[in-house]
Amino acid sequence: MKRNLIPFLRVITIVGVVALVLELLYGSKGECAIAKYSQIQMLLVFLLFVLIFTEVVLRGVDNLTYGIKPKSGFVAEDGSLWKRFYASMVNQVPIERESEIILEHEHDGIKELDNTLPTWWVYLFYATIVFMVVYLIRFEVIKDYNQVEEYDRDVAQAKIEIAEYRKNNPNLLNADNVKLLTDASDIEAGKKIFQMNCVACHAMDGGGGIGPNLTDDYWILGGSINKIFNTISEGGRDGKGMVAWKALLKPEEIAQVASYIKTLKGTTPANPKAAEGDLYTEE
Repeated sequence: MKRNLIPFLRVITIVGVVALVLELLYGSKGECAIAKYSQIQMLLVFLLFVLIFTEVVLRGVDNLTYGIKPKSGFVAEDGSLWKRFYASMVNQVPIERESEIILEHEHDGIKELDNTLPTWWVYLFYATIVFMVVYLIRFEVIKDYNQVEEYDRDVAQAKIEIAEYRKNNPNLLNADNVKLLTDASDIEAGKKIFQMNCVACHAMDGGGGIGPNLTDDYWILGGSINKIFNTISEGGRDGKGMVAWKALLKPEEIAQVASYIKTLKGTTPANPKAAEGDLYTEE
């Protein structure tokens, strides 16, 4: 009994710990992450299957290596429920009966057993066929949705959640509430950030190169402090603009470099790039 109980407790414990960790990471007050996200449900089911499969394989290896067999000799009609289930899944022939399934041919003294495929493997193969049929009908026949539509839907949902988060956290610095910084220490900090990260595309003096000229009155995505903050944070135009810096710079640092960029207006760069975008005038 103890030999059968330990694998069961091990599987349940691992799945429970993983479920608890995922709940702590993605759950929120009053809302269960496991109930909200189908991906977590699928992950837990997959993990459960993998753990059960692993336990069955380990038990089979243990039996083959050490000759540990149930007293019933793998007779499905005898023994506990677990023993009968295990015997039906592995479909293993007892060692003392292997002579009955030895094939006639041999090579260099090595003989081959005519074992049948384990039942669990056959069921898994059938399950993949069922999955394939359901997937084919859902995505190729009915045209439920494709990856592009799924991506667009997730991005739209993410934008809604971000907007809601900003609404509930008015003190969080973002493109809607950022203010132009004029303190010398902030401007100097922004200059250092610019020189470390931006000169490759905009030149040391802001005259432009791969990126646009930051010293003139023309802006591709807007020249207000809010627009500049948003461009730095979220990135430029899809496919040809700069990357989003929000993953590398803190909101305060983005505000500092955006404020420094505003000070470049009217300066004279060494090799200014031609104006791009629309004329911007301060409101």
